[in-house]
Amino acid sequence: MAQLLDGRVYSEEALQEIKVQVQELKNQGVTPGLAVILVGEDPASQTYVRNKGKACEKTGIYSRTIILPAQTTQAELEKLIRELNDDKQIDGILVQLPLPDGLDEARALACIRPEKDADGFHAVNAGNLMLGQPGTLPCTPKGVIRMLKLAGVEMDGKHAVVVGRSNIVGKPAALLLLRENATVTIAHSHTKDLGDITRQADILVVAAGKPGLITGDMVKPGAAVVDVGINRINGRLSGDVDFTSVDPVAGWLSPVPGGVGLMTVAMLMDNVVALARARAEKKA
Repeated sequence: MAQLLDGRVYSEEALQEIKVQVQELKNQGVTPGLAVILVGEDPASQTYVRNKGKACEKTGIYSRTIILPAQTTQAELEKLIRELNDDKQIDGILVQLPLPDGLDEARALACIRPEKDADGFHAVNAGNLMLGQPGTLPCTPKGVIRMLKLAGVEMDGKHAVVVGRSNIVGKPAALLLLRENATVTIAHSHTKDLGDITRQADILVVAAGKPGLITGDMVKPGAAVVDVGINRINGRLSGDVDFTSVDPVAGWLSPVPGGVGLMTVAMLMDNVVALARARAEKKA
């Protein structure tokens, strides 16, 4: 049986540390603030936004959720983002994705100033990650690395395979694993003989968006398997990893739900605190 990469335990540990940091900033006269923009009524997005609000409450971060109708125009959305860019109460801005049809996600994210980009999706922050420069990191890949470190999984010199090449998870996760001195392979929908690749992995990060894609026979015995997939099937959440068949083979395994998703929210709080600290240092 694999050791559980328990997002509930690890995220709670991270949030307690963040709560202390928030109080330290408040003692300096700086209250970290997060603005979340939700456009439309996507049920999954509503759940994510509620969870982010609860995490802000738990850590003492000022939180403002702005809900816009699905009919909101690109111009209206960008005007709101520009207003939040100038709002001194707000350190981090997050546009909940996906946006309704007709709205340009890339243009909306580009409107957020890099120094207020809580999600780490702005091209400047993505470029900083690529170049190994300081900048805000995407929350989910950052949560994956934090989870592996808290579990004591050795990354230095290990072979890591990332299944998925999205800008949100796959590519940044590969870059962060490189930072930890892992040897990294990226697999994707065009990869031939996927199982041959995944069986080589000491660390397997799966972010393909395909339920049950990775089964026990595709995993190296003792590997650390991190399931980033969140798929809703008949009203229930499931990952990209077939937990039942992988559990007896892997050394470490993250569940869905209760795994990386909780770490993502915790790392969002961590990003907001870092942005607030940068503001405090500018004022000093």
